[in-house]
Amino acid sequence: MFSILAIEKEDKWRRFFSGALGNSYNIYFYPNGKDIFEALTWNHFDLIILNLQAPERDPFDLLSWIKMTLPNTPVIITSDTEKAEFIVKVIKQGAFHFLVKPFSGPKIEHVIEKALENRSLKNEINYLRHEQDIIYDFDRIVAFSPVMKEIIETLKKFSKTDSTILMTGDTGTGKSFLAGTIHFNSPRRTRPFIAINCANIPETLLESELFGHEKGAFTGADKQRIGRFEQARGGTLFLDEIGEISLSLQAKLLRVLEGKSFERLGGNKTIHSDVRVIVATNRNLSRQIEAGKFREDLYYRINILSVMLPPLRERRECIEPLSYWLLEKICRNIKKNISGFSQPGMVWIKSYEWPGNIRQLANTIERAVILEEGTVVQEKNLSIIGAAVSGKRHLESNLTESLKLGEKEIILKALEDCLWIQKDAATLLGLSPRTLNYKIKKFGITHNRWRKNR
Repeated sequence: MFSILAIEKEDKWRRFFSGALGNSYNIYFYPNGKDIFEALTWNHFDLIILNLQAPERDPFDLLSWIKMTLPNTPVIITSDTEKAEFIVKVIKQGAFHFLVKPFSGPKIEHVIEKALENRSLKNEINYLRHEQDIIYDFDRIVAFSPVMKEIIETLKKFSKTDSTILMTGDTGTGKSFLAGTIHFNSPRRTRPFIAINCANIPETLLESELFGHEKGAFTGADKQRIGRFEQARGGTLFLDEIGEISLSLQAKLLRVLEGKSFERLGGNKTIHSDVRVIVATNRNLSRQIEAGKFREDLYYRINILSVMLPPLRERRECIEPLSYWLLEKICRNIKKNISGFSQPGMVWIKSYEWPGNIRQLANTIERAVILEEGTVVQEKNLSIIGAAVSGKRHLESNLTESLKLGEKEIILKALEDCLWIQKDAATLLGLSPRTLNYKIKKFGITHNRWRKNR
């Protein structure tokens, strides 16, 4: 049920709103300016009804503050006067509608329905990008392999719940896209979907990015900031690359997930967190826990529902249809008329390992489309990237092997010069005895007259 804040000080109108809207919405009332800011800061409302005569401070300042702080929350203005200058001013400042008192119950209900419908349409723009290039619909996902079909059916079930979801898999396997799909098919689909890549934000800024901060909380905090948890109120927050965050921030995230509340940096007010959280990582969190880099209790808290996305090379049945889907989208974006792939081109696509998964496939096809001068994508324009990647890997592999052989020869020469005394050889090489012993075992170096390091 949607929550509505009515900023109205007259008892008769408060009773009117309760009677007209109480059966369909959760109605909350705040009669003066001080309480209004308190309510808006620490609570979530889907819509606000603001009487111009209610606030103790300038109502236009309040409206500006609401639209700046809560840009997705529709505001309906009510007033005892119908002065044209008032109507023009509030509409310019972002109010959804202006109602002159008195008005009927059906009238306010109709306006509220339109306002919430308008907000829903605005939120859907977050999901339908570039003229519907990306549509978050489970039934339109390219999933031809048995494993992906099973994953899609599992995610359909997950989307109906509010539980935290952990998605794992290699980079480029589609974790962020599927997070959006889960949200768009959930009961929270009309609320915000906020995504943040934890690896792209410096550690010193990530806490503020997630939880927000108060003015003066730290050097440079010259104004209040609303964090991602607040921006996602009532919706879904997607935390990508969660394995990259520090242990101290992991502890704070755990408290939010368990207590459903948090405080902004520099603040002491508790903010309720009505957010569904989806997290993703390309790391092995079990190994991260063993290495002391990830909290075990946080792992169990985010791993309520989990799914592992296989790399593209393990769902080869998806490669060809996915390639044609990407080709159509790319050609539409860059306005080129290319109908498909040559047979050798598709053979190359299907046989390549795709270490970068769907992301690499999309980039490769886009480059090939740009280079292509005919009506079908030729193998030569596709394999440029594959050859470059393979060549680089071959060179790196040879270089690594050469370095290993060179290092082994240097260690053998030092041991021979020091009559196989490890301690003396370590001094000669500028290594600690422990490091040299590790390298001796690594390279399998032995000697029948070995003299152990004392």
